[in-house]
Amino acid sequence: MKVIIPLAGFGTRLRPHTYTKPKPLINIAGKAVLGHILDEFTGLDVDEFIIVHGYLGEQIMAYMNEHYPQYRARYVEQKELIGQAHAIWLCRDYVDGPVLIVFVDTIFDTDLSVLADETADGVAYVKEVEDPRRFGVALVGTDGFVTRFIEKPTSVTDNLVVIGLYYIKDSRALMRACQELMERNIQTRGEYYLADALNLMIAAGTKFRVRTVDVWEDCGKPETVLHTNRYLLEHGHDNSAEIRKDSFIIVPPVHIAPSATVIDSVIGPYVTIAENCRIERSIIRDSIIDAGAVIQDTTLDQSLIGKEAYVAGRYRRLNVGDSASVDFS
Repeated sequence: MKVIIPLAGFGTRLRPHTYTKPKPLINIAGKAVLGHILDEFTGLDVDEFIIVHGYLGEQIMAYMNEHYPQYRARYVEQKELIGQAHAIWLCRDYVDGPVLIVFVDTIFDTDLSVLADETADGVAYVKEVEDPRRFGVALVGTDGFVTRFIEKPTSVTDNLVVIGLYYIKDSRALMRACQELMERNIQTRGEYYLADALNLMIAAGTKFRVRTVDVWEDCGKPETVLHTNRYLLEHGHDNSAEIRKDSFIIVPPVHIAPSATVIDSVIGPYVTIAENCRIERSIIRDSIIDAGAVIQDTTLDQSLIGKEAYVAGRYRRLNVGDSASVDFS
C-alpha cells in the first residue's frame, strides 16, 4: 500500500505562522503535526509515502530526512493550487493498487491494520459531529454503503463528517475519476474536490463504506491547534515527570524540550515549549511556544508564539509569528 499526503496549501487560517513554515510543521505537544500523523503508520506495511507539496516544500523534505529517514518518501510539487483531486492526480504515475489518502489538517487515532481484511472497494473515515457545515460529509444508504459525499453541506442533518482519511483499493480507478473531474470541469467553489471525484467512482459502481473514529483533532485554525495541543498533552505527550524543576514550577500536562531554559516561571497546564526557548519570570498556560522564542516578564494564555519571537511585558493574549518582537514592558 502507498500513502498520499497532500499538503501543498498555504495554511492561510494559521497565518502569520505559515508565512515562514508549512502548516504540517506546526509544533503541537512536542512534535510537528506531520510527525503525529506519520506515527500512526508505525509497524504497518507502507511501500512509499507520496507527499504533494507546494510553498516551502523543502522544509517538508528536510523534516522527513531528519525525523523519519526509515520511510521511503517521494515528493511531488503542486504548482497550481486548484484542488485536492488535482493534487492526488499528480501522483498518477506512482501508484498502482491500494492507496491511503491522508490530509494533514487531521490528527486521528484508529487501527489502520484492519484495512488488510477490508472487503469494500474503499473506506472513508468519519466522525459524528453536531455541526458539519465546515467539513465534508458522507451520506450512507440502508445497505451500509456511501451514496454520496457532500463538501461543506448547508444542513446539519447529515453529520457524518469525513475526517480527511480515505482508503481506496483501486488507485487507478481513483486517478481516472480525478482526470474525468478535471476534463468535465466539475468544480466546487472553484476547486476540484476529492469528494466530487469519489462521487464519480460511486456512480460507476465503486462501493465505499465508512469507519467511525473516536479521536479526530483538527489542526486548521489557531483555536483548534490549541485544542489539539491540550488533547495530546493529556494523552501520552506530557513529559513533565522527566523535567528538572529547580528554578520553576510546572502544572501538568506540559511538554518542554530538553534544550529549553526556564527560570523563575510557572508553566502549565497545557503548554508546549519547543527547542532552545528561553522563558524567564513568566506565567504561561494553554499556549505553544515555538523554537528559539524568548519570553520574559509576562503572562500568556491561549497564545501561539512563533519561532525565535521575543515577547516581554504584561499579560496579553497573542498570536505572534516567526521572528516578531513584542515588548509591553
